[in-house]
Amino acid sequence: MSPVDELKFEKRDDISPLGRTIAIVVALIAAMLVSAILIKLANASPLEAFINLIKGAFGNKRAILETLTKSTPLILTGLATVIAFRGKIWNIGQEGQFFLGAIGGYWAYRIFEGLPAAALVPIVILGAFLTGAVGGMLAGLLKAYFNVDVIISTVMGNYIIDYLLSFLLSGVGPWREPGSYYQQTAPITENAYYPLLFANARLHIGFLIAIACSMIVYLILNHTPFGYQLRAFGSNPRAAKFKGINTNKIIIMTMFISGGLAGLAGTGELFGVQYRLRPDLSPGYGYTGIIVAMVAGLNPIGVIPAAILFGALINGSAQMRIATGVPTALTFAIQAIVLLSLLSAQILTRFRVKRVEHAE
Repeated sequence: MSPVDELKFEKRDDISPLGRTIAIVVALIAAMLVSAILIKLANASPLEAFINLIKGAFGNKRAILETLTKSTPLILTGLATVIAFRGKIWNIGQEGQFFLGAIGGYWAYRIFEGLPAAALVPIVILGAFLTGAVGGMLAGLLKAYFNVDVIISTVMGNYIIDYLLSFLLSGVGPWREPGSYYQQTAPITENAYYPLLFANARLHIGFLIAIACSMIVYLILNHTPFGYQLRAFGSNPRAAKFKGINTNKIIIMTMFISGGLAGLAGTGELFGVQYRLRPDLSPGYGYTGIIVAMVAGLNPIGVIPAAILFGALINGSAQMRIATGVPTALTFAIQAIVLLSLLSAQILTRFRVKRVEHAE
């Protein structure tokens, strides 16, 4: 019998933080080289394009603050991914939970609109967290008691929430701005605005909330019984159950927290940046948050620089497009190349490809 080769992914346990950092740097260089070729094919200067990309993201105080503004929802959706994925609970519903948080925050705003800002803003934040959390918890309940795959339930949830928002903003929906041609609410009143951290910039308290959430998630995962139980469940669910861990509770609580964090991202974008609820409130912050978490190695503190990197890419792309005249589609392609390169680097640092021989 002749041997048959099979390729198998095997988890690495010997990669140091320095090794992961080097892999990320190499991935970024590779992404730049591929992007440079595409920019050249578009009859633009790659050097000029990259210089303007960096200037647009970090060229002055205003650019830096805008980059941090763009990174704020990515920190929160990244954290939503981290806490779920650390338990190998594959929540892919961050985009839907982002919008669910925006819906919940706006609903709370409509109920308590007359309150002063000091009372209204915390109520909006709480409403957003709870709404997103309930959305995540529903997927957790389906997994815990009916063994419904979390990937399937959360992806379906994204579509359901999208249809819910479309109804709320439709011509027959209760939230559409009267007389408006567009699917959007009326502008929210200033007493509901997230306080700004700097004058003449859009960076708001949502950024501080996101940083605080990173610290809280780190403490939960590393210094609480729940964090230990979640990590044990992620390593071996059957062994965790044998040790007396209530695995159903772990699944439900994890999805509750994960959904709530994504919900905070949605309400921050609504009440801190755009001030209207619209279907295009997110350009994919929920999905990008998954990549952010992977690039961060599922480290809640590492999510912060990873999110800032992607915030810089989003923010800097606008100036690159204006200064060099490259098509909008190309800027999106460059963002995708960077995403794929960094994701590939994470996969290759976490796993090695091993060839296994089997006899026929």
